[in-house]
Amino acid sequence: MRIIPAVCAALALALPVLAQENPRKLPAYVPQPNAEMVTFEHLDALNACDWDRLMAQYPEEVLFVVPGGIWLEGRGAIGEVFTNFCRSRSQGGFRGATFIPEKVKTVGDTVSVSWRVEAEWLAEPYKGADAYVTRDGLLYVQVTTFDPAEMQFKE
Repeated sequence: MRIIPAVCAALALALPVLAQENPRKLPAYVPQPNAEMVTFEHLDALNACDWDRLMAQYPEEVLFVVPGGIWLEGRGAIGEVFTNFCRSRSQGGFRGATFIPEKVKTVGDTVSVSWRVEAEWLAEPYKGADAYVTRDGLLYVQVTTFDPAEMQFKE
């Protein structure tokens, strides 16, 4: 069943949050001028694994919805997700991944993006999508199909 690996992957990213809040100091907010700029700032910061730039986009009440319908809520929880994401591949992270937008559709303050991920440690590009709900230049809700269990890694 496909849902179990997705749940495990999401929990692997979130479990450290259950033990403690993210010990890193969260940066000040840096609002962007419009929804598309929020999205492209997010993707650029993600590709650079720039934790401060990533976290400068999220308000306290941020919500991530990940595969399996799991909700991750709060800035501290999302900070932990990106701390883990930005680790090296040998540490279980995804540093070195490049998210390349393939299609973008904006409706009001919501931006939907189909993307592909390329990395030297992937056997083939990985495709997925996100929806970003923005308000006042910040990213309030992110719904993602990102599921490491579906990625094909080089051996």
